[in-house]
Amino acid sequence: MRSQLFILLQWILAGALAPVAAQDGTLLERTPFEWPKEFVDDMRASMPEVDSLLTAVNVYRISYRSDGLKVKGFLAEPAKAGHYPSIIYNRGGNREFGKIGPGQLLFYVVNIARWGYVVVASQYRGNDGGEGQEEFGGADVNDVLNLLPVLGQVPSADTTRIGMFGGSRGGLMTYLSLTRTTRIKAAVVLAGMTDAKRSIAERPEMGTEVYAQLMPGYALDRDSVLATRSPVQWAEKICPNTPILILHGTADWRVSPREAMDMAERLYELKRPFRMALFEGGDHGLSEFRKEADQATRDFLDRYVRDGSPWPSMKPHGR
Repeated sequence: MRSQLFILLQWILAGALAPVAAQDGTLLERTPFEWPKEFVDDMRASMPEVDSLLTAVNVYRISYRSDGLKVKGFLAEPAKAGHYPSIIYNRGGNREFGKIGPGQLLFYVVNIARWGYVVVASQYRGNDGGEGQEEFGGADVNDVLNLLPVLGQVPSADTTRIGMFGGSRGGLMTYLSLTRTTRIKAAVVLAGMTDAKRSIAERPEMGTEVYAQLMPGYALDRDSVLATRSPVQWAEKICPNTPILILHGTADWRVSPREAMDMAERLYELKRPFRMALFEGGDHGLSEFRKEADQATRDFLDRYVRDGSPWPSMKPHGR
């Protein structure tokens, strides 16, 4: 009886952890986003160019199908007609905390779109009125991958040139996505999570208030579940042809900069294409270095997504 129970628990856990094939990706709704007047008025005081920025980019709320669920998100595209390279933006946080609101929409999604990109972003299942429940890097990774066919339904999007940007938990979602698609020409990870055990060690509340509540199978086999959310343990599974830009602040208390350094060490050992920039005294969002981080991000995306430049040889060479 005891052995039968053990087999049953193994079967349940295996089902909880097994990747689910991405489904659908059908764009269901696309409605213009109405910027809150108070938000725009407040922004004018610190960002005089906000009106011209909002005129240059069209923003929409979207709903799309993922694993049979109706998931919410956003789409931003240059107002000028054209055929533009595309970016999938992966938000951080969990549940309603960290969901894309006007601020994040403006400073990240719209900001990237004004560089000449079509940007699509998910709130992840169960958030912002969407169906289902997120799993913090489980089946909800399909919500990211299903944005690929969504882009195929946007006339202005060039789906032969797609990049990805993820911050914090969104960095984890980016790394996970890169194990399941070769279509991403380049990726940018800002303060990305790479080691779930380290996260718990430094912030115990992440284990009790986030992981235990969102990750299926956590109570049955905590270590195995955390391993699936720790890219540093399976960096070899990441697409070897996708260059990655890692950005992190050395004063980040939410995600330790050591997670970036450990991930960079693994990528270096594997001779994978990556670039890393650590910003001295930078916080989780690199708020003190926004211009520098934006410029580094834009240069990287323009080079490897927009222009399709090849990555230099990773073999030792030169004089």
